[in-house]
Formats: sequence, structure tokens, C-alpha cells
Amino acid sequence: MQKVSIIGLGLIGGSIGLGLRQWSAENAKSGQPPLEVAGFDLNLEHQSRAKKIGAVDRTEWELRKAVADADLVILATPVVIMRDIMGDLASLLKHGAVVTDTASTKNDVLQWAKELLPTTVSFVGGHPMAGKSESLDGAEAGLFKGSTWCVTPSVTASDEAVRTVLGLVNALGAEAFFVDPQEHDAFVAGVSHLPFVVSAAIMNALTADPAWKDMKTLTAGGFRDVTRLASGSPTMHRDITLTNRASIDRWITSLVSELESFQQVLRNTDDSGAAQIEKFFTDALDRRAEWAVQTSREAELLGVGVSDASKDGIGDQMGRMFLGGFMRKKRMPTGKEVSRNGSANKDR
Repeated sequence: MQKVSIIGLGLIGGSIGLGLRQWSAENAKSGQPPLEVAGFDLNLEHQSRAKKIGAVDRTEWELRKAVADADLVILATPVVIMRDIMGDLASLLKHGAVVTDTASTKNDVLQWAKELLPTTVSFVGGHPMAGKSESLDGAEAGLFKGSTWCVTPSVTASDEAVRTVLGLVNALGAEAFFVDPQEHDAFVAGVSHLPFVVSAAIMNALTADPAWKDMKTLTAGGFRDVTRLASGSPTMHRDITLTNRASIDRWITSLVSELESFQQVLRNTDDSGAAQIEKFFTDALDRRAEWAVQTSREAELLGVGVSDASKDGIGDQMGRMFLGGFMRKKRMPTGKEVSRNGSANKDR
């Protein structure tokens, strides 16, 4: 039986635990599940809740006991405390253990892993592009199904460690996306971090106006949609921003430029003004439609599926891999595919 330890039992950690335990139950042999999932959280209420909902087989009050003999350690904590956790883990991990994470930024995390984790373990960065503005109470086994899971291996990570994390991704029903950590942070700053900054900015700008007292009675679906992300955790948003300042700043500059251009069009009162305004919205409509079509057909466009494994015979090889055959039905990407996915695709 392979041992997995999840550090941090919030929405993401709890959902990973539920998904892994479901996979383990489905792949049990002679009544013996291939995995044991342990959990640790500084918040003892989270530990108790995780055990109650079946996200873990057991919880531990001490980090040392939680990771004892663990084959795979998953860090699912806020990003800014990962550095301290890695320092605490350094002397506790067994030789050959694999460590991965779920943080929304990757460059700093991989640097911390390089500085703090021993050379006897492998670190493979990860970031599931899925989640909800909820706590552990919203955890579900299928949270990651069909979502993109960014994978950013450290330069010293073993091939077996990378396969282990790919197996984790596969077991949870997600699609692995190899990406350079700096490229990852630049990408998510635009598609994930900028939206919550803009959502908060709209909320702050409107509510600061003296007219808000009366204006708020007119809010409807559009306002709720645009400001939904402002209801997220301020602490989480702060931590993400602090570890991705430059990339977020770059996208804010781009957005401000776009708004200023529209503002100039808006102020144009001649006959061309109306056409320019319509073009602004038409361009956005067309680009969003193109994005929607591409994302809905992503698996087809990438050409990744179960049938590929049977074609090249790698499926059998996956069945002998680490963590009880996580990768049994998944085709490993080739070196060219890893390079192409890291530079050409876009995360969702």
C-alpha cells in the first residue's frame, strides 16, 4: 500500500483526498485499497471535518507523524506559508519521497523547494485550475474532472516522480499541462489573477461613490457575475498577489491601456464614434466565442485519449508505475509534446 499525505485540508486538499480515496476504492484488489491517505492541518476543526466526510483515512496532530513513510506529499496550503512548511518537512521526508503542491503561483514555490528540500526527494510543482469560493464544506471527489492541472517539475525531479504526479492528475480526472514556472505565472496572472483584481476594483469603485446607496437597488445578474470573485478570500488573494507581482502588474497595464483606448472612442462624438464602439464589443464577442469553442474541444484538439495508450503499448507500462497504477490508462507525453504543451497551449 502506498502512502499519500495531504498537508492542508481546505477545499482543494479535501477534494484531492476525496478523489484519491474514491480512486483507491475503485482499484482495490482482494478488498485491499492501493492507497492510504493521511491528512494534516493546523486547524483541528479542518482535520475533524476531513475525517468525517471521508477525505482522509486518518489525520495526525503532528506534521512528523502525518508524513512518516509517505511516498507522496501534497502541499495544499496557502502559498505564502509553503516556504515555512518546506523547511519543517526537510528533515521529516523519507528518501525517495515525492513532493508536489497546488499553489496558484509556481516560480517562488519551485525556488523555495530548491533551497529547502533535501536532494533525496523530488519536487514536482502543480496547480489545479479548478476551485470554488467555498471552504472544506464544498469539497467533492469530482472537483478536478475535466480541468487543467499545470505540472512544473523541478530540474532535479526524477522521471518516476513526474510519472507519480501525472498519475495523481489522472486519478483525479484532470488533464496534465506541462509549463515552465515563469510562463505559468505570466499566464495565470492574466486569466486568473487579473479577473479577481478587476472584480474587487469594480466593487470598490462603485461602493465608494455617494450614489451607491441608491444605485445598489438596481444591481442584477450582470453585476453579480462581474463582482463574484470579489467575494473570495482576501487573504488568499493577497498571498497570490504577493508572489506574482510583476506578472499581475503587466496585465493591469494592458487592461488600463485597453480601457483608455475605449475611453477615447467613447469621447469621440463624430459619426465614426458609434462604429468604433460597436467594433469594441464585436471584437470581444468574437474572441470570447472563439475561446469558448476551443476550450470545449480541448481534449479533441490535443488528441489525447485512452485509445492512444492502446496504440503504442504504453498503457501496460503505466500499470506498473508508482502509486498502484495511477497511470494505467494514460499515455505519457513525449519530450516533443512536453515542450509543445509548455510553450504553445494556454491554461484555462
